[in-house]
Amino acid sequence: MVSSTKKSKNDSPSLNEDEVNALQNLQSSFGLIKSEISKVIIGQDEAIEKIFICMLSQGHALLMGVPGLAKTLLVNSIAQSISLSFSRIQFTPDLMPSDVTGTEILQNREDGEGREFKFIKGPIFTNVLLADEINRTPPKTQSALLEAMQEKKVTVAGKNHNLQRPFFVLATQNPIEQEGTYPLPEAQLDRFMFLIRLDYPNRDDELSIAKKTTVGEPPILAKVLTAKKLKEYQQLTEKIPVPEHVFERAVDIVRRTRPATDDCPKWVKESVQWGAGPRAIQFLIRGAKARAVIQGNFITTSEDLDAVAEAALDHRIITNFHARSEGISSSDVVRRLIEEASKEE
Repeated sequence: MVSSTKKSKNDSPSLNEDEVNALQNLQSSFGLIKSEISKVIIGQDEAIEKIFICMLSQGHALLMGVPGLAKTLLVNSIAQSISLSFSRIQFTPDLMPSDVTGTEILQNREDGEGREFKFIKGPIFTNVLLADEINRTPPKTQSALLEAMQEKKVTVAGKNHNLQRPFFVLATQNPIEQEGTYPLPEAQLDRFMFLIRLDYPNRDDELSIAKKTTVGEPPILAKVLTAKKLKEYQQLTEKIPVPEHVFERAVDIVRRTRPATDDCPKWVKESVQWGAGPRAIQFLIRGAKARAVIQGNFITTSEDLDAVAEAALDHRIITNFHARSEGISSSDVVRRLIEEASKEE
């Protein structure tokens, strides 16, 4: 529940009483969604939260994890609990762009007067698109998602076709197999709001998995949210105020990832080849707002920003050979930047 101190007008200057009530309902809905998903997914609470943050922020997520961590099941379960249409595309080397977006076919007219082209929609026309093992298809097919992810539409034979709203791409990628894969280009990676890394569950969770998932049929999940209600929550999230110091913190952290700028620390220049762009700042702010919302807060804090920073920046920072040889990852860079920013406050 939201504490009474957080309900004061000073803490929520841009929210009226109806919006405050809606905020509390949103937090309750997120709790119900987690409860439903826990019936089939054990552990992975952080991944569930970050996916929901992406949905509230109208962003897309790339899930990275070894086989067997229930990435596909997690996405499917979230789609079920939020009552959204769901499509899955298994990306393979022979997949064509038309297999994703759809194609035009020539058929007889209904009035019998000649023939005409009719557009047959592809699996991308859905609310939640699971792009399974996205790095197994060539760049030409990967790029078929670019317009859809950014513009929420696809263009086929010179005609625009709008996608359903809300629309999310949740892609999965296996980090350990390199043979037969096509690494996502930076332009494609930048379309994803978050890179969510899934790790092995702890011993207690694995024990629960062994007991609960090997008996009987999997449970049917209750539908907690409708697409209409989710869109209302997205609009509410946009209204969450952000203090000036949080804006400045987001800008400073991102600027310090760029080796060519004066703001960049010496240790970053020695470890990073390429830093994050302005879109990273946008996603940091949007993600921090959404995180504040599901925590039941009426204003965005530095804590909210720090909680989403690694997922928002990890795939936008490219380390150099020196860093890789020293075992320094982009996640390490983000964590150290956050620590340094906290010390300066």
